Amino acid sequence: MVRMTLVLPIDPEANRLLERSPLALLLGMVLDQQIPMEKAFSSPYVLAQRLGHELDAAELAGYDPEALVALFAQPPALHRFPKAMAARVQEVCQVLVERYDGDAALLWSGVADGPELLRRVSALPGFGRQKAQIFVALLGKRFGVTPQDWRKAAGDYGDPGAYRSVADVTDADSLRRVREFKQQVKAAAKAKATGS
Repeated sequence: MVRMTLVLPIDPEANRLLERSPLALLLGMVLDQQIPMEKAFSSPYVLAQRLGHELDAAELAGYDPEALVALFAQPPALHRFPKAMAARVQEVCQVLVERYDGDAALLWSGVADGPELLRRVSALPGFGRQKAQIFVALLGKRFGVTPQDWRKAAGDYGDPGAYRSVADVTDADSLRRVREFKQQVKAAAKAKATGS
């Protein structure tokens, strides 16, 4: 099985962290809302730098909430909503500790099929259906996590050759195509809302 990796136009060290750290990858997905995906997926690297070591779910789960917010809010802030997203990261890490021995990779390793993977991801705080499907597509397309029916579980995000989400970003051109798709979706939603 060919393992393709995620290549975002971010610090090469941030990309390498996403490749080697399942927790960093998951936290990038947690943060991927209302900010550019490059910012979301580079923030785990910046967080690790601020902590002074690799990310650890047990440490983040038990971190003093105010101190964690301070790490998130320190300029440049890790997210435009540092307080809310620090709390969300902590909640996700607490679930990882409670259900997966603090190992993010156990969230997806050994799943029976795509629907089970989607259920597990959807059970995380802040993961609605769309976000969960994007993460399933990201795991399948870029990290070789391909249980039976994973594409079906990922919905449209699992389509090969699609440019819909971070799961489809491999270079600057694919990033541009994903951005164009997102803009079209936004424009269509706006037109529908205004009735034009």
